[in-house]
Amino acid sequence: MSLKKKILTLHKILGLATGIVVFIVAITGCCWAFRTEIENLYDDYKKVTPLDQAILTPTEVKTLVENVFPNNTIHGTVFKKEDDAVEVIFYDAEPEFYQSIFLNPYSGEVIQIDNHLSGFFAFILKGHIRMWLPKAIGEQVVGASILIFLLIIISGFILWIPKKRKNLKQRLKFDWKSTTRWKRKNFDLHTVIGFYICSLALVLAFTGSIMSYNWLKYVIYVSTGGDKIPQFIVPKNESEIVNNDDILPIDKLILKLQKESPNAESFELHYPESDSSSIYIEVSNSNDLFYDSDFRFFDQNTLKEIETPGVYGKYLDAKVPEKILRMNYDIHIGAIGGIIGKIIAFIISLLTASLPITGALLWYGRHYKKKDIKI
Repeated sequence: MSLKKKILTLHKILGLATGIVVFIVAITGCCWAFRTEIENLYDDYKKVTPLDQAILTPTEVKTLVENVFPNNTIHGTVFKKEDDAVEVIFYDAEPEFYQSIFLNPYSGEVIQIDNHLSGFFAFILKGHIRMWLPKAIGEQVVGASILIFLLIIISGFILWIPKKRKNLKQRLKFDWKSTTRWKRKNFDLHTVIGFYICSLALVLAFTGSIMSYNWLKYVIYVSTGGDKIPQFIVPKNESEIVNNDDILPIDKLILKLQKESPNAESFELHYPESDSSSIYIEVSNSNDLFYDSDFRFFDQNTLKEIETPGVYGKYLDAKVPEKILRMNYDIHIGAIGGIIGKIIAFIISLLTASLPITGALLWYGRHYKKKDIKI
């Protein structure tokens, strides 16, 4: 058996084994691409009428919402502009719980409660990352299938390369006539589309794999010259000074940061997990982008800023390896290129979803040819 035939056999086996998973992941990826734009059409409840008075402090917000979900953990509180509601995010991994409470930042009135584990986009995300299977099983199935899909893309490109240069033209475009049979059309759909999207499909699959596997994230970070700990680390306090002020330091922090960064989109405050933990603030500097956010840490007693030994700190301090890790998600969903990038990601995902279908039809047509019926 020649090398190319061995590659073809491998391509077919891997394609048939992972086809359903790749199809579902690609289709759900299409649906996820414009999630933010679609949700913005019906999120008017997140806006409030600004008043000429101080907004609620983080401590006041925490006191107001703790009774709503007393048995669950507050992940963080998001402060935005003066006409935005305050969002308090509750999250627990086991049993899974993920809801947000939106408050009027001036009166403390509960405006709305959103369950992030229900609704259309929650359904789409579960399909995308775990095939609607139990988390422990589904994530492994999807992760392994997308790693295999990387091999499918590479082997498909090798198979696409024609033996003779004169056949290159027909591999680059659809040359259909009225007499062209459906098998030929299906072959062209698989090979021509596969060629044009293979590079970008490779990017989407690879960035997805980085999110699935920490070991791959570590390999990418170290191989690009990273020298920090490739983890998110909240440092400890640097002092043990007891605060005797009437206003807790944490309640001064948001106002302090809003003055320092008036153009920031939001400030997501994470309450310290213990007396020895620092306060963690995620400052979002761009709308609908994550890579350029600042992850800042403050001593909960003195508000002195503390550097983290991990890779997630201030964006301006990030080196190339850290920026690569930060950009991974924005690249994966196309947001790195704005609305044009999302459109491209949508199209590539949609066309990727067609490949398992046309590939399965190719296999079926070759192995189950129509036999003559004898009467």
